[in-house]
This record gives sequence, structure tokens and C-alpha cells, in this order.
Amino acid sequence: MSQPITTSTPPAVAQPPARDHGQTGRPRVVIIGSGFGGLFAARTFDGADVDVTLISSTAYHLFQPLLYQVATGILSEGLIAPATREVLAKQQNVEVAFGTVTEIDLTARTVTSTTLGVETTYGYDSLIVAAGAGQSYFGHDEFGEFAPGMKSIDDALELRARIFGAFELAELAAASGRSKDVPALMTFVVVGAGPTGVEMAGQIAELSARTLPRDFRHIASEDARIILLDGADQVLASFGSHLGTKAQQRLQKMGVDVRLGAMVVGVDAQGVEYRRSDGTTERVPALTKVWAAGVQASSLGATLSEQTGAELDRSGRIKVNPDLTLPGHPEVYVVGDMISLDNLPGVAQVAIQGGKYAAEQIMRQLKGEPAGPRFRYVDKGSMATISRFSAVASVGKLRVSGFPAWVMWLAVHLWYIIGFKSQVTTFFHWAVSFLGSSRGERTATQQQIFARGALERLGSSYPPRVLLGTGRSEVPDHGGDAAPAADDRS
Repeated sequence: MSQPITTSTPPAVAQPPARDHGQTGRPRVVIIGSGFGGLFAARTFDGADVDVTLISSTAYHLFQPLLYQVATGILSEGLIAPATREVLAKQQNVEVAFGTVTEIDLTARTVTSTTLGVETTYGYDSLIVAAGAGQSYFGHDEFGEFAPGMKSIDDALELRARIFGAFELAELAAASGRSKDVPALMTFVVVGAGPTGVEMAGQIAELSARTLPRDFRHIASEDARIILLDGADQVLASFGSHLGTKAQQRLQKMGVDVRLGAMVVGVDAQGVEYRRSDGTTERVPALTKVWAAGVQASSLGATLSEQTGAELDRSGRIKVNPDLTLPGHPEVYVVGDMISLDNLPGVAQVAIQGGKYAAEQIMRQLKGEPAGPRFRYVDKGSMATISRFSAVASVGKLRVSGFPAWVMWLAVHLWYIIGFKSQVTTFFHWAVSFLGSSRGERTATQQQIFARGALERLGSSYPPRVLLGTGRSEVPDHGGDAAPAADDRS
């Protein structure tokens, strides 16, 4: 009988700072995160007499509100995730560092990041933490194996492969005479009736009804079931009852089965189980599940809380001062989805305005000017698209639905996409998908579906590392004969 193989995780290799900021004699600002808060903070420092280092675990700026369009084949991931270096290339006082921040030492004023086993430490005079938030499964992280969230490019590509792959498997089952397997393969369950869930459910419905009907010979794609579950009693609760009702009616007209007062209590490979408000439960057999409910702030919030005593709420957001600084640390700002202040929502505009505000405050401090007024969020409204030509928008006291709201949604999202090239290309993709019926981004692979699960199962037994000086990845020894090294000969 074979013995289990055990491996040890090699220690991270500590490296000196990638650049000695002290040579310039200018103040050092470190920004953690390349999302809306981090990117707009960095851009605000354009031309300022400071050295800025932006550290991010991804090499791109993600326009998260359009992830669902990547997942449903409308847009390519590159259009909503331009390289951060390219975006900031013209700002000579900004450098971009790729790495996952693992430690913040407020006393020493240092930030440590790890990249493939290599640690790098950065000193700072001012710090902006904009690390964002991830998916929350409300204490049931095991659901994530079967119901991917919608927070990253990896999530969107995995969901794209699962959605289009489900139709392929249904076609195969029908052609093979396994008709009893088809209903579960063509059932799509979306958990969460907020903007992301509504947009996702609407696009899967349009995909099955408008894009795919002519592509299959043994199934009718328009027979797909799309079920939207939420524990609340209203769709789009944050938009108010009027717009929530409009959105629900439109979804139902498209064939989406909206089930409210439905609390998910179980998710596995074969389906979803939920509990109704009357206490009864029901199981829905479904291969494809999408989790669009709940967020959890970055774990860096807990790191900062331990060192400052600042409170965390149940979503992991840290309580900050009215000027977005941490108690006892006026040099440290926290912005975006990580903050607990005035019940601010976790939307892009909070991060954008917070990032700009923090950068402006730092520049005032460096100039010896008095601090500005406390941070005040200007609500620029909320929008959600339901289908082509249909959306809902809440802007101030204005409530708009249908085609006018959809036009507003198009204009706002085009405006905030980074880069003129991406804006133009996105516009043409939308024209093809919304005026026509085709979708140009339908490529799906098995790797997109299974890679995440495989890496999670390997865990610490597969710590990818790069050996400095060789440029080769280090592959851990799992026993047996080692694979031959790559041939360097030309």
C-alpha cells in the first residue's frame, strides 16, 4: 500500500526593497490595491513631488461591474482589465509592484509583499490601503467549490466555461439518449438578487433565448431554466420597491424564475438546497451555480485592527476616522470596500472618491497645509442592467427604468472604462451583442473550470516559486523520477 506523500512549504526568500526611495529625498507613498480606490489615488498624485509605489496582487486594474459580461461571452477580459503599468505609464513618480501584501507594520512603517515565494519590503511615509473585498459565503466557504463568485477575472472565465460547457454537456446527453440528465444540465441557479445577480440572470436568459437557439441539434437552448434566489423579499433591495418591482417583472417576462425569501442552506455538485420563509426546504438539481451574494473585506483589515484597536464589522470592514485615517495613525488611510463609515455602500464611487480624497489629504500634509474637511461621499446614483434595452437607475430623487435607464447605464460605464481603445472596442462589442444576437467571446476550456479546484486541493503541497537568477519555476518533489529540466539550447 502506498504511503501518503508529505511536503513542506519552502520559506519565502526575503529580498531588500526593490528600489531605494531614499535616494530621491522625496516623501514615500505606498498604495495597496489596483482597484478603483488604489488606481484613482495613484492618478491623483500625478505631478506631485512624491514617490508612489502601488502594490497589487494582480497586474491589471479590474473594472468589476462588467465581469458578468465576460462570464456570458459579451466582452473579453482584456477590455475590462487593462495592465496597471500601461494605465500609469506616463506618471514618472509612480512605480507598480506585483505582489500579495502579507504584512503591514504600522510601527516600523513598512509593507511586506510576497511574489512566488519572494518577499519584498517597502518603507512608507504615507500609506493608502485599498485592498477591496472578496466573495462571502456567510460561513459556508465549502459552497465556493460548486458556486463560483463574481469578484475576479478567474471567476468570470470559470463561469463562462461552466455556462457554455453546460449547454455542450446537455447536447451530448440528449444525443446519447440520456434525456433524464438534460434538465439539471440546463438549469442555472444564481444566488443573490442584487445588481450582480440580476445582471447575471438576465444575461444567461438572453444567451439561451437569443444567441444559442440555432447552434444545437438535440436540445432547445431556450428551454433552459434560470432561477434567481434571494433571502430578501425584494429584487434590488437597495434601489427601492418601485425599481425592484420593475426589475423583477422584466426578469419574469424573460423567463427567469425569481424566488424570494429563499435562504440557501446547501450547495453541492448536483444542485442547491434552499429554505423558504415558512421553514420548508426545496432542492433544485442544477449543474451550474453562480454566487452573487455577500462580500467580505480584505483580511488586511484584521491586520490593521490588531495593531490599532479599530473595530471590525461582521463583513470585516474596519472602522475609520471621518477623514479615512486609522485611530492613532494619521499617516494611514483606508478606502473603498474595506471601510466602515456612515453606512457607506460597497460601490465603485465610494472607492474612487475615497482614493482621491486620501491622496489630496496627503499632499496637503506634505505642503504643510491644514487638513481639509472630513470625507463626504457624493452619491452619484446606482444602476443595473437587466437585459438589452432594459435597465433601472436611481440617481438622486430620479427613478428611471426601461430603455432610458439602459442608455444612461451605457454612457456611464463607457465613461469609466479605462483607456480610449477599450472604450471604442467595448462599444462595438455591445453593438454586435445588443443590436444583433451573437457573442464573440465564447471560448471555454476545461482548465478554466477545474484549475481553481485543483490548486485548492494541492494547497501548500504546491507552492509555486521562481528561483532568482535562473528564471525557472521550482517544481516541488512529489516523489518518483524528477521531470527533466527545460532544454536551454537554441
